[in-house]
Amino acid sequence: TFMPFSYTYVLKCSDGDMCIGSTDDLKRRIREHADGDCDNTRKRLPAELIYYEACCSLEAAREREKQLKTGFGRG
Repeated sequence: TFMPFSYTYVLKCSDGDMCIGSTDDLKRRIREHADGDCDNTRKRLPAELIYYEACCSLEAAREREKQLKTGFGRG
């Protein structure tokens, strides 16, 4: 059976900072950021998707998000 992917993503905001997140619907989440529906990017638009990776579960995507945010995965 097909199992849909979840995603970890990185946006580069207009202020030069990065926004790291995870979602089970990447297209929807990027649209929400672009539409100003996300508090953490609303005042830093536009935000450009610069990286994403697919994960087998939302739990795995959130764990990867946590790694990237703490610097562990920023090698």
